[in-house]
Amino acid sequence: MLVCVVALALVSRAARADEAVEKRTTWIADNGNGTFTNPLFYDEFSDPDVIRVGEDYYLTGTTMHTMPGLPILHSRDLVNWRFVAYACDVLDFGPEYRLQGGEIYGRGIWAPCFRYHNGTYYIFSNVNGRKTQLFRAQKPEGPWTRNEMRSSLHDISVLFDDDGRAYAVWGYNEIMIGELEPDLLGIKPGTQRVLIAKGHGMGEGAHFYKIKGKYYLISTNYEPMGYMVCARADRLDGPWERVVLSARESFGTGTGWRLRGLGRDGGMDLVQPNPSSTGACAMHQGGIVETPTGEWWAISMMDANSVGRLSCLSPVTWSEGWPYYGLPGNLTRSPKTWVKPATGYSDTPAATFRRSDDFSGPALLPIWQWNHVPENGHWSLAEKPGALRLHTLPAPDFSRARNSLTQRAMGPESVATVTIDANGLQSADTAGLALLNFPYATLSIGRGDGGWAITWFDQRTGETRQTAVSAGRVYLRARCDFDRDVGQFSYSVDGKTFVPMGEEIVFPYQLKTFQGVRYALFAYTTGAKAGGFADFEDFQLEEPRADAVRREIPSGRTITLTSVADGCRVSAWNGLLRPRWDSAPAEQPLSEQFRVQDLGRGRVKLEAADGSGFVTVTGVGATGDVQLVKSPGDGDGAVFQWVDMLRGQVMLLSLKTNRYLTIAPHVGELASADAPGAAADRKEGACFSWSVVP
Repeated sequence: MLVCVVALALVSRAARADEAVEKRTTWIADNGNGTFTNPLFYDEFSDPDVIRVGEDYYLTGTTMHTMPGLPILHSRDLVNWRFVAYACDVLDFGPEYRLQGGEIYGRGIWAPCFRYHNGTYYIFSNVNGRKTQLFRAQKPEGPWTRNEMRSSLHDISVLFDDDGRAYAVWGYNEIMIGELEPDLLGIKPGTQRVLIAKGHGMGEGAHFYKIKGKYYLISTNYEPMGYMVCARADRLDGPWERVVLSARESFGTGTGWRLRGLGRDGGMDLVQPNPSSTGACAMHQGGIVETPTGEWWAISMMDANSVGRLSCLSPVTWSEGWPYYGLPGNLTRSPKTWVKPATGYSDTPAATFRRSDDFSGPALLPIWQWNHVPENGHWSLAEKPGALRLHTLPAPDFSRARNSLTQRAMGPESVATVTIDANGLQSADTAGLALLNFPYATLSIGRGDGGWAITWFDQRTGETRQTAVSAGRVYLRARCDFDRDVGQFSYSVDGKTFVPMGEEIVFPYQLKTFQGVRYALFAYTTGAKAGGFADFEDFQLEEPRADAVRREIPSGRTITLTSVADGCRVSAWNGLLRPRWDSAPAEQPLSEQFRVQDLGRGRVKLEAADGSGFVTVTGVGATGDVQLVKSPGDGDGAVFQWVDMLRGQVMLLSLKTNRYLTIAPHVGELASADAPGAAADRKEGACFSWSVVP
C-alpha cells in the first residue's frame, strides 16, 4: 500500500512539474534538458558559416534578394542564437534591385564567408553580376562598411595563415587559390592557380581552415545527391587527400514537390514527390568550429523542400586526422537529437526572433525583410500608430509589387494571420497576404464597383476566386504544412470565424527565388500611378507543433512500437526482440508493451511489460544482439537516446553503438542496433510510430 501511495505521489508531482513548464509557442532547438534537436531554426537559414571569437560564436548566411541582408547571430552554446545586426542594410545596384523594369529573384547576396582576424570581423559574399563584396566591422553589431573586390570569386572562403598571409579559395569542382593583397580586395598578381584540379570529387561552398598545422578544405556536392567532402594537405601545394565527411543524413526527409527544371526556365510543371529519394535534402554546405573545451562541431544546411534550407548542428568526431560528422562508430551520420556542446556555457532556451508583430514599435522587428530594396517614402509605421501602412505603387502582379514585407515561413507547421484595414485603398488597388514562392499564391482584399471583395489567386494554375465581404477591415490567414508542402488560405470578417478560400496550394521546391516559402504583406495598384494605402494592424504567427519535441517522451508510460517500414510491432520473445504481425491492436499482449523509464537528458530505458527484462544492446549490436536483461547495470547497453522524429514517430539511438534500434523490414529477423540513421522515407526499419497503452 505504501508503494502505491509513493508512486501516486511521484506521478502527481511529475504531472504538476510538467504543467508548470510553460508551453512553447515557437520552435526552439534547446529541449531544456541538456539536449538539442535539429534543426537549429525551423525556417530557412542557408549557407551558414560560423566562427568563434573567444567564448562567443557568430553565424551568418545567405539572404539573396531580401533586404536587409547578412544577419549576424550570436551564441555562447551553439544551440541558442540571438540576432545581433544585419551587415548589409541595403544593396542597390540598379533598378532591378528595386523591382523597377526587372527583378533579382534568386540573386543578390549568397554564400558568405565569415572570418575574424586581428580585431576585425569580415564577411566576404558573392553578388550575381558583380565582383565579390567585402563587409568589415570592429564589432559584430557594426557599423559595417562595404567594399567591392576586384575579382568575382565563386563561393569564396578565406584563410588567414600563421605567417600573416591571407588566401582565398573558390570555385566548383576545380578549386582555385590566390593570395589576397594587404587590403584584401584583390588577388596578388602571379599567385592565382589551381589548388585541386577537376575530377577529384570537390564541390562548391568552400570552407577553408588550418588546424594543427594541416590545411583542410570542406566543400559540398549536390549531384547526384547532397554530401560533404574534405581535402587536406600538409602544404598548400599538396599533395591533397580527400574523404567524405557527411552523407545521406536527411533526418528522414525525402524529396517533396519539385518544379520541372526547378523553375529556372520559368516553367511551372510539377514533379511528384519522391519520398525515398534523399536528393539535396541530405546535409551539405557548412563549416566547423572548435569550442574552448576542445570539442568540434559543425553547422550545415539541408534543403528541406519548400520550407527552405534548414541549418543543423552536428557533433564532429576526429578519426585518423579527419573531422567526420557524427559519433564514434557511426561516422558521416548526425544525430537529430543529442547532448548540447560543452562550450563552458549553457544558455536559457530561447528563440532567435519574435515573429508576431502588432507594429506598435518605432521600427520593424528584425525578422522582417523587404522583397527587394524598399522605397522608403511609401511605407510607414508612424502615419497610423500601431499599424504598418503600405502605400500602393504600380505593379502588374504581386511578384513585381514594391515594398512587400516578408518573413520566413516556419515549419513543420505554421499559421499566419494578418489584420488589414483596407479602407484607404482606391479602386485599382489590392492588399493582402501572400505565400511568396515560385509559383506564388495570394489572398487579398480590393474595392470593386460592387463593394469590397476577397480574391484568392494561385499563380501555378492561374485560377482566381472571389467573394464579396461587407467591410474593408478583414482578417486573412494562411496555414502551411511543410511535411506535405501544402497550404490553405482562409478569411474572416470578425477575427473569430474563418472561411476557407480556394483550393489547397502546393509548394514546390524551386530555384527561381532560391529561397523557401515566405509570408508576405503587400499592397499595390494595377493603375498607372500610385494609389491609396492599406494598414496592416497585426500579424500573428502560430506554430501548432512548436512544443512537440520537448513533450513527446512518454515518461513512466507503457507504449507499443510499430515499424513505419512494414507495420510490424516490436515484441519481446525468448529474451530477445522480434517483429510480430499476428496480433490485432485490440489484443496487444504484454510482450508488445514496454515501460519507458526517463533517465534525463532525453535518455530512456525500455522495460518489457511481460517482465522479461530491459531492452539491452550487447556485442556489436548486430542481429540478435538486442536482448532482454533483468538487471542490465549502469552501462550504456540499456540506454537509448529518445530521438523524436515528429509525426508521432521515434528512433532509439543506442549509447553503446551510437546506432539505432532496428528491425529489418519484411524479413522477420531479430532486432539489432546497427542502423546508421533514418532513410529518406523512414522505411529502413529504425523508425517507429509509438502509442501509449491506455
